[in-house]
Amino acid sequence: QVQLQESGGGSVQSGGSLKLSCAASGDSTNCMGWFRQAPGKEREAIASIDNKDRTTYAASVQGRFTISRDNAKNTLSLQMNSLKADDTAMYYCAAEGPSPATMWAMMCYFGFWGQGTQVTVSS
Repeated sequence: QVQLQESGGGSVQSGGSLKLSCAASGDSTNCMGWFRQAPGKEREAIASIDNKDRTTYAASVQGRFTISRDNAKNTLSLQMNSLKADDTAMYYCAAEGPSPATMWAMMCYFGFWGQGTQVTVSS
């Protein structure tokens, strides 16, 4: 089991930056990632990182967002720069593992989820 808690969301103007953090507890996992879901849209994977720090990004955030993890502190981060109105969504931290809510994305089965943190970008 893995417990995840996001923080760092908020409101920002277009072109601004935010950094999301995710505190993890419980079992260690290989893959961790960030997903987002905008109203009326499906949840989408935007960035993932494995325990060798290999990263994968969705095309929509490539070059603007940076995912990182600190295994000693059990934290996952997402630095978001050059934010756009289209980035407005609920952002979720996720970790690999089996659960009734497992989702396959970026070569990992993500089964543990945080509660989400809202990011709103105004144009």
